[in-house]
Amino acid sequence: MAQGSYLDAKQLYQQVLQQNPEAQLAATAQERLGQVNVKLIFSPTMTPDAATYKVEPGDTLGRIARRSGTTVELIRAANGVRGDLIRVGQLLKVTKTNFSVIVDKSQNTLTLKNGEEVVKVYHCSTGAGGITPAGNFRITSRLIDPVWKGVVAPGDPENPLGTRWLGFDLPQYGIHGTNQPESIGKPVTRGCIRLLNSDAEELYTLLPEGTSVTIVE
Repeated sequence: MAQGSYLDAKQLYQQVLQQNPEAQLAATAQERLGQVNVKLIFSPTMTPDAATYKVEPGDTLGRIARRSGTTVELIRAANGVRGDLIRVGQLLKVTKTNFSVIVDKSQNTLTLKNGEEVVKVYHCSTGAGGITPAGNFRITSRLIDPVWKGVVAPGDPENPLGTRWLGFDLPQYGIHGTNQPESIGKPVTRGCIRLLNSDAEELYTLLPEGTSVTIVE
């Protein structure tokens, strides 16, 4: 799909959801809308919540990301930037979003929101026996290839934490990937929120430290 048609597709799926809120068609439309929303955010296509930033002397991707409340990874993805090299005068798409996350334990779903808009709904796993704590939390750490209990080395495909970790301001709890994709959608974890590695990597790109996470029963 050409980037220019992502906006058209988004409008189409939104219309389907408005006209068929209770139908099975709505579930398919919501899934496809989520895919389109993320592709739009990751693409150079300008959206209402994106701005053009002109690189100034002394700027780094990290500094721009912190100032804009986003992530270095998202700036890279939206602008086709590899590594950390940017040049003075370069124009960058910077998405100024208000992301938040809602985890529904009863449905084993994770909903990504931008303000009041549902961006995408992910299937996840939550704690066995309902042990995942309900409440309001914030993301305070972000790790690539996290180490599991000092036993499994970073990047090991057998790592139970998968390829990404988004830790909460509640020690030892967070959102992470998995080496057991067949477990997604079931209440089987020790309390954390488990996603497919591809979904954990997607959220890692989108969510900066400070993002609100609400977990409901």
